[in-house]
Amino acid sequence: MASGTNLSESLNPATSSEAVKRAELSEIDASTKIPALFFLCSALGWILIGTIFALIASFKMHTPGFLGDAEWLTFGRVRTAHLNAVIYGWASNASFLVIIWLMARLSRSLLRHPILLLTAGVFWNVGVTIGIYGILTGDSTSIEWLEIPPYATPLLFVAYALMGVWAVIMFRFGKSPHIYVSQWYILAALFWFPWIYSVAQIMTIWAPARGTVQALVNWWFAHNVLGLWFTPIGLASVYYFLPKVLGKPIHSYYLSVLGFWSLAIFYNWAGVHHLVGGPVPAWVQTAGIAASIMMLIPVVVTGINHHMTMIGSFNALRYSPTLRFIVFGAVNYTLVSVIGSFMSLRGWAEITHFTQHTIAHAHHGLYAFFTMVMFGAIYYILPRLLLKEWPSAALISVHFWATAVGSLIMVLVLTVGGFHQGLLLNTPKLANTLGLQPGTDPVPFLEVVRVMNKYLVSRSLSGILIFVGHLAFAVNVVWMLLKPRSAEVTAPTLFRNPPEMEVVTR
Repeated sequence: MASGTNLSESLNPATSSEAVKRAELSEIDASTKIPALFFLCSALGWILIGTIFALIASFKMHTPGFLGDAEWLTFGRVRTAHLNAVIYGWASNASFLVIIWLMARLSRSLLRHPILLLTAGVFWNVGVTIGIYGILTGDSTSIEWLEIPPYATPLLFVAYALMGVWAVIMFRFGKSPHIYVSQWYILAALFWFPWIYSVAQIMTIWAPARGTVQALVNWWFAHNVLGLWFTPIGLASVYYFLPKVLGKPIHSYYLSVLGFWSLAIFYNWAGVHHLVGGPVPAWVQTAGIAASIMMLIPVVVTGINHHMTMIGSFNALRYSPTLRFIVFGAVNYTLVSVIGSFMSLRGWAEITHFTQHTIAHAHHGLYAFFTMVMFGAIYYILPRLLLKEWPSAALISVHFWATAVGSLIMVLVLTVGGFHQGLLLNTPKLANTLGLQPGTDPVPFLEVVRVMNKYLVSRSLSGILIFVGHLAFAVNVVWMLLKPRSAEVTAPTLFRNPPEMEVVTR
Protein backbone atom coordinates (compact mmCIF):
# COMPACT_ATOMS: atom_id res chain seq x y z
CA MET A 1 0.00 0.00 0.00
CA ALA A 2 1.19 3.48 -0.74
CA SER A 3 2.15 5.49 2.34
CA GLY A 4 0.78 8.74 1.04
CA THR A 5 0.34 11.02 -1.95
CA ASN A 6 3.32 13.19 -2.81
CA LEU A 7 3.44 16.19 -5.17
CA SER A 8 4.38 14.20 -8.28
CA GLU A 9 1.53 11.78 -7.65
CA SER A 10 -0.97 14.58 -7.26
CA LEU A 11 0.08 16.02 -10.62
CA ASN A 12 -0.29 12.65 -12.34
CA PRO A 13 -3.90 12.20 -13.56
CA ALA A 14 -3.61 8.41 -13.70
CA THR A 15 -2.30 8.22 -10.15
CA SER A 16 -4.97 10.66 -8.95
CA SER A 17 -7.67 8.56 -10.58
CA GLU A 18 -6.29 5.45 -8.91
CA ALA A 19 -6.33 7.20 -5.54
CA VAL A 20 -9.96 8.21 -6.04
CA LYS A 21 -10.84 4.63 -7.00
CA ARG A 22 -9.14 3.26 -3.90
CA ALA A 23 -10.92 5.78 -1.70
CA GLU A 24 -14.26 4.76 -3.24
CA LEU A 25 -13.55 1.07 -2.67
CA SER A 26 -12.52 1.73 0.92
CA GLU A 27 -15.80 3.53 1.52
CA ILE A 28 -17.73 0.63 0.00
CA ASP A 29 -15.80 -1.86 2.13
CA ALA A 30 -16.55 0.15 5.26
CA SER A 31 -20.27 0.05 4.49
CA THR A 32 -20.20 -3.78 4.42
CA LYS A 33 -18.22 -4.16 7.66
CA ILE A 34 -20.91 -4.99 10.24
CA PRO A 35 -22.96 -7.57 8.30
CA ALA A 36 -19.83 -9.10 6.75
CA LEU A 37 -18.21 -9.57 10.17
CA PHE A 38 -21.43 -11.09 11.50
CA PHE A 39 -21.46 -13.74 8.79
CA LEU A 40 -17.70 -14.30 9.16
CA CYS A 41 -17.95 -14.95 12.91
CA SER A 42 -20.97 -17.21 12.34
CA ALA A 43 -19.10 -19.18 9.67
CA LEU A 44 -16.03 -19.50 11.90
CA GLY A 45 -18.08 -20.84 14.80
CA TRP A 46 -19.87 -23.38 12.63
CA ILE A 47 -16.73 -24.73 10.95
CA LEU A 48 -15.19 -25.43 14.36
CA ILE A 49 -18.38 -27.11 15.60
CA GLY A 50 -18.74 -29.05 12.36
CA THR A 51 -15.12 -30.22 12.50
CA ILE A 52 -15.57 -31.53 16.06
CA PHE A 53 -18.67 -33.45 14.97
CA ALA A 54 -16.72 -34.78 11.97
CA LEU A 55 -13.89 -36.08 14.17
CA ILE A 56 -16.31 -37.82 16.53
CA ALA A 57 -18.10 -39.48 13.60
CA SER A 58 -14.81 -40.46 11.98
CA PHE A 59 -13.45 -42.08 15.16
CA LYS A 60 -16.67 -44.03 15.55
CA MET A 61 -16.13 -45.62 12.13
CA HIS A 62 -13.07 -47.56 13.36
CA THR A 63 -13.62 -47.38 17.14
CA PRO A 64 -17.37 -47.96 17.60
CA GLY A 65 -17.19 -47.70 21.39
CA PHE A 66 -15.87 -44.12 21.28
CA LEU A 67 -18.40 -41.98 23.24
CA GLY A 68 -20.73 -44.95 22.94
CA ASP A 69 -22.68 -44.10 26.09
CA ALA A 70 -23.74 -40.65 24.86
CA GLU A 71 -27.14 -40.95 23.19
CA TRP A 72 -26.80 -37.55 21.49
CA LEU A 73 -23.48 -38.58 19.96
CA THR A 74 -24.42 -41.83 18.26
CA PHE A 75 -22.95 -42.10 14.77
CA GLY A 76 -26.25 -41.49 12.96
CA ARG A 77 -26.84 -38.25 14.84
CA VAL A 78 -23.34 -36.81 15.04
CA ARG A 79 -22.50 -37.53 11.41
CA THR A 80 -25.73 -35.84 10.32
CA ALA A 81 -25.06 -32.90 12.63
CA HIS A 82 -21.60 -32.55 11.07
CA LEU A 83 -23.01 -32.56 7.54
CA ASN A 84 -25.62 -29.90 8.27
CA ALA A 85 -23.31 -27.74 10.40
CA VAL A 86 -20.86 -27.61 7.50
CA ILE A 87 -23.44 -27.10 4.71
CA TYR A 88 -25.88 -24.67 6.32
CA GLY A 89 -23.59 -23.30 9.03
CA TRP A 90 -20.09 -22.83 7.64
CA ALA A 91 -20.54 -22.98 3.86
CA SER A 92 -23.73 -20.91 3.63
CA ASN A 93 -22.53 -18.21 6.06
CA ALA A 94 -19.22 -17.99 4.18
CA SER A 95 -21.21 -17.70 0.93
CA PHE A 96 -23.29 -14.85 2.35
CA LEU A 97 -20.12 -13.05 3.45
CA VAL A 98 -18.58 -13.27 -0.02
CA ILE A 99 -21.88 -12.35 -1.71
CA ILE A 100 -22.25 -9.19 0.41
CA TRP A 101 -18.71 -7.98 -0.19
CA LEU A 102 -18.50 -8.87 -3.88
CA MET A 103 -21.93 -7.49 -4.76
CA ALA A 104 -21.13 -4.17 -3.10
CA ARG A 105 -17.75 -3.91 -4.80
CA LEU A 106 -18.87 -5.04 -8.24
CA SER A 107 -21.99 -2.84 -8.12
CA ARG A 108 -19.80 0.13 -7.12
CA SER A 109 -22.38 1.02 -4.54
CA LEU A 110 -22.42 1.51 -0.80
CA LEU A 111 -24.17 -1.31 0.97
CA ARG A 112 -27.91 -0.68 1.26
CA HIS A 113 -30.19 -1.87 4.07
CA PRO A 114 -27.64 -3.48 6.43
CA ILE A 115 -30.42 -4.14 8.96
CA LEU A 116 -32.06 -6.40 6.36
CA LEU A 117 -28.87 -8.43 6.11
CA LEU A 118 -28.39 -8.67 9.86
CA THR A 119 -31.99 -9.79 10.28
CA ALA A 120 -31.46 -12.43 7.62
CA GLY A 121 -28.27 -13.56 9.35
CA VAL A 122 -29.97 -13.90 12.73
CA PHE A 123 -32.88 -15.87 11.27
CA TRP A 124 -30.53 -18.14 9.33
CA ASN A 125 -28.25 -18.98 12.24
CA VAL A 126 -31.11 -19.43 14.70
CA GLY A 127 -32.73 -21.79 12.19
CA VAL A 128 -29.49 -23.77 11.75
CA THR A 129 -28.97 -23.93 15.54
CA ILE A 130 -32.50 -25.25 16.13
CA GLY A 131 -32.03 -27.69 13.25
CA ILE A 132 -28.75 -29.09 14.62
CA TYR A 133 -30.29 -29.37 18.09
CA GLY A 134 -33.23 -31.25 16.60
CA ILE A 135 -30.89 -33.64 14.77
CA LEU A 136 -28.94 -34.39 17.95
CA THR A 137 -32.16 -35.12 19.85
CA GLY A 138 -33.36 -37.57 17.20
CA ASP A 139 -35.69 -35.39 15.10
CA SER A 140 -33.78 -35.79 11.83
CA THR A 141 -35.86 -36.35 8.71
CA SER A 142 -33.35 -39.02 7.58
CA ILE A 143 -33.30 -37.52 4.07
CA GLU A 144 -29.69 -36.82 3.11
CA TRP A 145 -28.77 -33.11 3.00
CA LEU A 146 -32.34 -32.33 4.13
CA GLU A 147 -32.12 -33.70 7.67
CA ILE A 148 -33.02 -30.43 9.42
CA PRO A 149 -36.43 -30.93 11.12
CA PRO A 150 -39.46 -29.24 9.48
CA TYR A 151 -39.97 -26.86 12.42
CA ALA A 152 -36.61 -25.16 11.70
CA THR A 153 -36.85 -24.74 7.92
CA PRO A 154 -39.30 -21.76 7.90
CA LEU A 155 -36.58 -19.66 9.57
CA LEU A 156 -34.20 -20.57 6.75
CA PHE A 157 -36.80 -19.61 4.13
CA VAL A 158 -37.37 -16.20 5.73
CA ALA A 159 -33.64 -15.56 6.02
CA TYR A 160 -32.96 -16.51 2.42
CA ALA A 161 -35.87 -14.41 1.13
CA LEU A 162 -34.40 -11.35 2.88
CA MET A 163 -30.96 -12.08 1.43
CA GLY A 164 -32.38 -12.46 -2.07
CA VAL A 165 -34.33 -9.19 -1.83
CA TRP A 166 -31.20 -7.39 -0.69
CA ALA A 167 -29.12 -8.76 -3.58
CA VAL A 168 -31.72 -7.68 -6.16
CA ILE A 169 -31.80 -4.17 -4.65
CA MET A 170 -28.00 -3.91 -4.72
CA PHE A 171 -27.84 -5.06 -8.32
CA ARG A 172 -30.70 -2.80 -9.41
CA PHE A 173 -29.18 0.35 -7.94
CA GLY A 174 -25.55 -0.46 -8.68
CA LYS A 175 -23.42 2.23 -10.29
CA SER A 176 -21.12 0.01 -12.33
CA PRO A 177 -21.68 0.22 -16.11
CA HIS A 178 -20.59 -3.42 -16.49
CA ILE A 179 -22.08 -6.72 -15.39
CA TYR A 180 -19.20 -8.94 -14.34
CA VAL A 181 -19.14 -12.71 -14.66
CA SER A 182 -18.86 -12.99 -10.87
CA GLN A 183 -22.22 -11.20 -10.61
CA TRP A 184 -23.72 -13.67 -13.07
CA TYR A 185 -22.72 -16.58 -10.86
CA ILE A 186 -23.88 -14.89 -7.64
CA LEU A 187 -27.29 -13.85 -8.95
CA ALA A 188 -27.84 -17.27 -10.52
CA ALA A 189 -26.93 -19.01 -7.26
CA LEU A 190 -29.32 -16.77 -5.32
CA PHE A 191 -32.09 -17.85 -7.70
CA TRP A 192 -31.18 -21.54 -7.93
CA PHE A 193 -30.90 -22.34 -4.23
CA PRO A 194 -34.44 -21.34 -3.10
CA TRP A 195 -35.82 -23.11 -6.18
CA ILE A 196 -34.14 -26.45 -5.48
CA TYR A 197 -34.57 -26.19 -1.68
CA SER A 198 -38.29 -25.39 -1.80
CA VAL A 199 -39.03 -28.10 -4.39
CA ALA A 200 -37.10 -30.68 -2.36
CA GLN A 201 -38.81 -29.69 0.90
CA ILE A 202 -42.28 -29.91 -0.66
CA MET A 203 -41.74 -33.19 -2.53
CA THR A 204 -39.90 -35.07 0.22
CA ILE A 205 -41.18 -33.63 3.52
CA TRP A 206 -44.26 -31.39 3.34
CA ALA A 207 -46.20 -33.31 0.64
CA PRO A 208 -44.00 -36.34 -0.07
CA ALA A 209 -44.02 -37.85 -3.54
CA ARG A 210 -44.55 -41.59 -3.76
CA GLY A 211 -42.08 -44.37 -4.40
CA THR A 212 -38.76 -43.85 -6.12
CA VAL A 213 -39.67 -40.28 -7.05
CA GLN A 214 -38.54 -39.34 -3.54
CA ALA A 215 -35.08 -40.74 -4.25
CA LEU A 216 -34.93 -38.83 -7.54
CA VAL A 217 -35.87 -35.57 -5.82
CA ASN A 218 -33.42 -36.22 -2.97
CA TRP A 219 -30.42 -36.74 -5.27
CA TRP A 220 -31.53 -33.93 -7.56
CA PHE A 221 -31.35 -31.64 -4.53
CA ALA A 222 -28.23 -33.09 -2.90
CA HIS A 223 -26.22 -32.84 -6.12
CA ASN A 224 -27.53 -29.40 -7.09
CA VAL A 225 -27.00 -27.78 -3.70
CA LEU A 226 -23.28 -28.28 -4.34
CA GLY A 227 -23.34 -27.56 -8.08
CA LEU A 228 -25.90 -24.73 -8.26
CA TRP A 229 -25.37 -23.05 -4.89
CA PHE A 230 -21.83 -23.50 -3.60
CA THR A 231 -20.08 -24.00 -6.96
CA PRO A 232 -21.30 -20.68 -8.45
CA ILE A 233 -20.21 -18.81 -5.31
CA GLY A 234 -16.82 -20.52 -5.45
CA LEU A 235 -16.35 -19.75 -9.14
CA ALA A 236 -17.50 -16.16 -8.65
CA SER A 237 -14.77 -15.81 -6.04
CA VAL A 238 -12.10 -17.34 -8.29
CA TYR A 239 -13.10 -15.09 -11.19
CA TYR A 240 -12.80 -12.03 -8.94
CA PHE A 241 -9.79 -12.72 -6.72
CA LEU A 242 -7.54 -14.45 -9.26
CA PRO A 243 -7.19 -11.44 -11.61
CA LYS A 244 -7.45 -9.00 -8.69
CA VAL A 245 -4.45 -10.41 -6.87
CA LEU A 246 -2.43 -10.85 -10.05
CA GLY A 247 -3.29 -7.37 -11.30
CA LYS A 248 -4.33 -8.52 -14.78
CA PRO A 249 -7.65 -9.39 -16.44
CA ILE A 250 -9.07 -12.88 -16.72
CA HIS A 251 -7.79 -14.66 -19.84
CA SER A 252 -11.07 -14.74 -21.79
CA TYR A 253 -14.43 -13.16 -21.05
CA TYR A 254 -16.07 -15.33 -23.71
CA LEU A 255 -14.78 -18.55 -22.14
CA SER A 256 -16.22 -17.43 -18.80
CA VAL A 257 -19.62 -16.86 -20.41
CA LEU A 258 -19.48 -20.30 -22.07
CA GLY A 259 -18.55 -21.87 -18.75
CA PHE A 260 -21.46 -20.16 -16.98
CA TRP A 261 -24.17 -21.15 -19.45
CA SER A 262 -22.97 -24.73 -19.88
CA LEU A 263 -22.95 -25.14 -16.09
CA ALA A 264 -26.50 -23.76 -15.95
CA ILE A 265 -27.73 -26.08 -18.70
CA PHE A 266 -26.08 -29.39 -17.78
CA TYR A 267 -25.58 -29.52 -14.01
CA ASN A 268 -29.28 -29.57 -13.17
CA TRP A 269 -29.61 -33.04 -14.77
CA ALA A 270 -26.45 -34.64 -13.45
CA GLY A 271 -27.49 -35.67 -9.92
CA VAL A 272 -29.55 -38.61 -11.15
CA HIS A 273 -26.37 -40.53 -11.95
CA HIS A 274 -26.18 -41.38 -8.23
CA LEU A 275 -29.15 -43.71 -8.83
CA VAL A 276 -27.54 -45.71 -11.64
CA GLY A 277 -28.57 -49.32 -11.11
CA GLY A 278 -31.47 -48.32 -8.89
CA PRO A 279 -35.22 -48.88 -9.40
CA VAL A 280 -35.70 -45.82 -11.60
CA PRO A 281 -36.42 -45.68 -15.35
CA ALA A 282 -33.38 -46.47 -17.48
CA TRP A 283 -33.86 -43.33 -19.58
CA VAL A 284 -33.66 -41.18 -16.43
CA GLN A 285 -30.36 -42.79 -15.49
CA THR A 286 -29.05 -42.34 -19.02
CA ALA A 287 -30.05 -38.66 -19.01
CA GLY A 288 -28.10 -38.20 -15.77
CA ILE A 289 -25.04 -39.93 -17.22
CA ALA A 290 -25.20 -37.84 -20.42
CA ALA A 291 -25.49 -34.60 -18.44
CA SER A 292 -22.59 -35.63 -16.21
CA ILE A 293 -20.37 -36.25 -19.24
CA MET A 294 -21.47 -32.94 -20.80
CA MET A 295 -20.31 -31.23 -17.59
CA LEU A 296 -16.80 -31.68 -18.95
CA ILE A 297 -17.54 -28.63 -21.14
CA PRO A 298 -17.86 -26.01 -18.38
CA VAL A 299 -15.15 -27.71 -16.34
CA VAL A 300 -12.56 -27.77 -19.12
CA VAL A 301 -13.47 -24.26 -20.29
CA THR A 302 -13.22 -22.84 -16.77
CA GLY A 303 -9.99 -24.72 -16.08
CA ILE A 304 -8.40 -23.33 -19.26
CA ASN A 305 -9.50 -19.82 -18.35
CA HIS A 306 -8.03 -20.02 -14.86
CA HIS A 307 -4.79 -21.66 -16.01
CA MET A 308 -4.20 -19.20 -18.83
CA THR A 309 -4.76 -16.34 -16.41
CA MET A 310 -2.07 -17.78 -14.12
CA ILE A 311 0.46 -18.26 -16.96
CA GLY A 312 3.54 -16.20 -16.18
CA SER A 313 2.40 -15.51 -12.60
CA PHE A 314 2.89 -18.82 -10.79
CA ASN A 315 5.75 -17.24 -8.84
CA ALA A 316 3.16 -15.15 -6.97
CA LEU A 317 1.96 -18.32 -5.22
CA ARG A 318 5.07 -18.12 -3.06
CA TYR A 319 3.95 -14.82 -1.59
CA SER A 320 0.18 -14.35 -1.59
CA PRO A 321 -1.98 -16.29 0.94
CA THR A 322 -5.17 -15.44 -0.96
CA LEU A 323 -3.76 -16.64 -4.27
CA ARG A 324 -2.47 -19.89 -2.81
CA PHE A 325 -5.88 -20.86 -1.39
CA ILE A 326 -7.76 -19.70 -4.49
CA VAL A 327 -5.54 -21.58 -6.94
CA PHE A 328 -5.62 -24.73 -4.79
CA GLY A 329 -9.41 -24.58 -4.81
CA ALA A 330 -9.62 -23.85 -8.54
CA VAL A 331 -7.37 -26.80 -9.43
CA ASN A 332 -9.46 -29.11 -7.26
CA TYR A 333 -12.66 -27.84 -8.89
CA THR A 334 -11.32 -29.20 -12.18
CA LEU A 335 -10.20 -32.48 -10.64
CA VAL A 336 -13.37 -33.23 -8.67
CA SER A 337 -15.59 -32.35 -11.62
CA VAL A 338 -13.72 -34.59 -14.05
CA ILE A 339 -13.79 -37.44 -11.53
CA GLY A 340 -17.51 -36.83 -10.99
CA SER A 341 -18.20 -37.14 -14.71
CA PHE A 342 -16.48 -40.52 -14.88
CA MET A 343 -18.15 -41.70 -11.67
CA SER A 344 -21.47 -41.51 -13.51
CA LEU A 345 -20.45 -44.29 -15.93
CA ARG A 346 -22.29 -47.52 -15.17
CA GLY A 347 -19.14 -49.66 -14.89
CA TRP A 348 -17.54 -47.25 -12.43
CA ALA A 349 -20.77 -46.72 -10.46
CA GLU A 350 -21.28 -50.46 -10.10
CA ILE A 351 -18.09 -50.68 -8.06
CA THR A 352 -18.09 -47.40 -6.14
CA HIS A 353 -21.76 -47.00 -5.14
CA PHE A 354 -22.35 -47.29 -1.38
CA THR A 355 -18.62 -47.09 -0.60
CA GLN A 356 -16.21 -44.57 0.91
CA HIS A 357 -15.38 -43.52 -2.67
CA THR A 358 -18.59 -41.44 -2.75
CA ILE A 359 -17.70 -39.85 0.61
CA ALA A 360 -14.29 -38.89 -0.81
CA HIS A 361 -15.97 -37.22 -3.77
CA ALA A 362 -18.24 -35.15 -1.51
CA HIS A 363 -15.28 -33.99 0.62
CA HIS A 364 -13.29 -33.20 -2.51
CA GLY A 365 -15.93 -30.84 -3.85
CA LEU A 366 -17.17 -29.16 -0.68
CA TYR A 367 -13.80 -28.87 1.04
CA ALA A 368 -10.82 -29.05 -1.33
CA PHE A 369 -12.62 -26.78 -3.81
CA PHE A 370 -15.26 -24.63 -2.14
CA THR A 371 -13.95 -24.29 1.42
CA MET A 372 -10.40 -23.55 0.32
CA VAL A 373 -11.66 -20.84 -2.04
CA MET A 374 -13.68 -19.33 0.83
CA PHE A 375 -10.56 -19.27 3.01
CA GLY A 376 -8.71 -17.41 0.26
CA ALA A 377 -11.55 -14.90 -0.09
CA ILE A 378 -11.58 -14.25 3.66
CA TYR A 379 -7.84 -13.64 3.69
CA TYR A 380 -8.40 -10.90 1.12
CA ILE A 381 -11.61 -9.40 2.50
CA LEU A 382 -10.96 -9.11 6.24
CA PRO A 383 -7.97 -6.69 6.05
CA ARG A 384 -10.12 -4.35 3.95
CA LEU A 385 -12.96 -4.47 6.44
CA LEU A 386 -10.78 -3.82 9.50
CA LEU A 387 -8.10 -1.68 7.81
CA LYS A 388 -5.35 -3.74 9.40
CA GLU A 389 -3.29 -6.69 8.32
CA TRP A 390 -3.22 -10.29 9.45
CA PRO A 391 -1.13 -10.60 12.62
CA SER A 392 0.66 -13.84 11.73
CA ALA A 393 1.91 -15.15 8.40
CA ALA A 394 3.07 -18.30 10.25
CA LEU A 395 -0.51 -19.12 11.29
CA ILE A 396 -1.67 -18.61 7.70
CA SER A 397 1.03 -21.01 6.54
CA VAL A 398 0.00 -23.59 9.15
CA HIS A 399 -3.62 -23.14 8.08
CA PHE A 400 -2.86 -23.68 4.42
CA TRP A 401 -0.56 -26.67 4.71
CA ALA A 402 -2.63 -28.43 7.37
CA THR A 403 -5.89 -28.08 5.45
CA ALA A 404 -4.38 -28.67 1.99
CA VAL A 405 -2.41 -31.78 2.99
CA GLY A 406 -5.18 -33.02 5.29
CA SER A 407 -7.89 -32.70 2.65
CA LEU A 408 -5.77 -34.35 -0.06
CA ILE A 409 -4.89 -37.26 2.23
CA MET A 410 -8.55 -37.72 3.13
CA VAL A 411 -9.68 -37.63 -0.49
CA LEU A 412 -6.90 -39.99 -1.64
CA VAL A 413 -7.38 -42.46 1.22
CA LEU A 414 -11.17 -42.63 0.86
CA THR A 415 -10.99 -42.80 -2.95
CA VAL A 416 -8.57 -45.73 -2.95
CA GLY A 417 -10.24 -47.33 0.06
CA GLY A 418 -13.69 -46.95 -1.46
CA PHE A 419 -12.59 -48.57 -4.70
CA HIS A 420 -11.01 -51.42 -2.74
CA GLN A 421 -14.22 -51.74 -0.72
CA GLY A 422 -16.31 -51.89 -3.90
CA LEU A 423 -14.10 -54.60 -5.40
CA LEU A 424 -14.45 -56.73 -2.28
CA LEU A 425 -18.22 -56.28 -2.07
CA ASN A 426 -18.61 -57.22 -5.75
CA THR A 427 -16.13 -60.12 -5.80
CA PRO A 428 -18.30 -62.94 -7.25
CA LYS A 429 -19.83 -60.78 -9.99
CA LEU A 430 -16.51 -59.20 -10.96
CA ALA A 431 -14.83 -62.63 -11.02
CA ASN A 432 -17.38 -63.91 -13.48
CA THR A 433 -17.19 -60.73 -15.57
CA LEU A 434 -13.41 -60.95 -15.83
CA GLY A 435 -13.47 -64.66 -16.67
CA LEU A 436 -12.00 -65.80 -13.37
CA GLN A 437 -13.22 -68.73 -11.31
CA PRO A 438 -17.03 -68.76 -11.63
CA GLY A 439 -17.36 -70.23 -8.17
CA THR A 440 -15.46 -67.50 -6.36
CA ASP A 441 -17.06 -67.06 -2.94
CA PRO A 442 -18.27 -63.67 -1.71
CA VAL A 443 -15.95 -61.91 0.71
CA PRO A 444 -17.53 -61.94 4.19
CA PHE A 445 -18.80 -58.50 5.17
CA LEU A 446 -16.79 -58.50 8.40
CA GLU A 447 -13.67 -59.10 6.33
CA VAL A 448 -14.52 -56.03 4.25
CA VAL A 449 -14.90 -54.06 7.50
CA ARG A 450 -11.51 -55.31 8.70
CA VAL A 451 -9.79 -54.35 5.44
CA MET A 452 -11.36 -50.88 5.52
CA ASN A 453 -10.16 -50.18 9.05
CA LYS A 454 -6.73 -48.89 7.97
CA TYR A 455 -8.34 -46.48 5.52
CA LEU A 456 -10.73 -45.18 8.16
CA VAL A 457 -7.94 -44.65 10.69
CA SER A 458 -6.03 -42.65 8.06
CA ARG A 459 -9.17 -40.61 7.49
CA SER A 460 -9.30 -39.71 11.20
CA LEU A 461 -5.64 -38.68 11.18
CA SER A 462 -6.24 -36.43 8.19
CA GLY A 463 -9.26 -34.97 10.03
CA ILE A 464 -7.04 -34.10 13.00
CA LEU A 465 -4.65 -32.33 10.63
CA ILE A 466 -7.54 -30.35 9.14
CA PHE A 467 -8.73 -29.43 12.64
CA VAL A 468 -5.26 -28.06 13.44
CA GLY A 469 -5.54 -25.86 10.35
CA HIS A 470 -8.98 -24.63 11.44
CA LEU A 471 -7.65 -23.77 14.90
CA ALA A 472 -4.79 -21.78 13.35
CA PHE A 473 -7.32 -19.93 11.20
CA ALA A 474 -9.60 -19.21 14.18
CA VAL A 475 -6.72 -17.93 16.31
CA ASN A 476 -5.58 -15.63 13.51
CA VAL A 477 -9.09 -14.26 12.95
CA VAL A 478 -9.73 -13.61 16.66
CA TRP A 479 -6.28 -12.10 17.09
CA MET A 480 -6.89 -9.81 14.16
CA LEU A 481 -10.31 -8.73 15.47
CA LEU A 482 -8.93 -7.91 18.92
CA LYS A 483 -5.57 -6.33 18.12
CA PRO A 484 -5.47 -2.51 17.92
CA ARG A 485 -5.17 -0.91 14.53
CA SER A 486 -1.79 0.61 13.75
CA ALA A 487 -1.68 4.31 12.98
CA GLU A 488 0.87 3.59 10.28
CA VAL A 489 0.11 2.12 6.89
CA THR A 490 1.29 -1.48 6.83
CA ALA A 491 2.21 -3.84 4.01
CA PRO A 492 0.06 -6.88 3.28
CA THR A 493 0.76 -10.05 5.28
CA LEU A 494 2.65 -12.32 2.90
CA PHE A 495 4.33 -15.68 3.27
CA ARG A 496 7.59 -13.96 2.36
CA ASN A 497 8.68 -10.61 0.94
CA PRO A 498 8.80 -10.64 -2.88
CA PRO A 499 11.79 -9.10 -4.63
CA GLU A 500 9.45 -6.66 -6.36
CA MET A 501 6.78 -5.24 -4.10
CA GLU A 502 4.19 -4.97 -6.89
CA VAL A 503 3.42 -8.63 -6.21
CA VAL A 504 1.01 -7.96 -3.35
CA THR A 505 -2.59 -8.72 -2.50
CA ARG A 506 -3.91 -5.18 -2.62
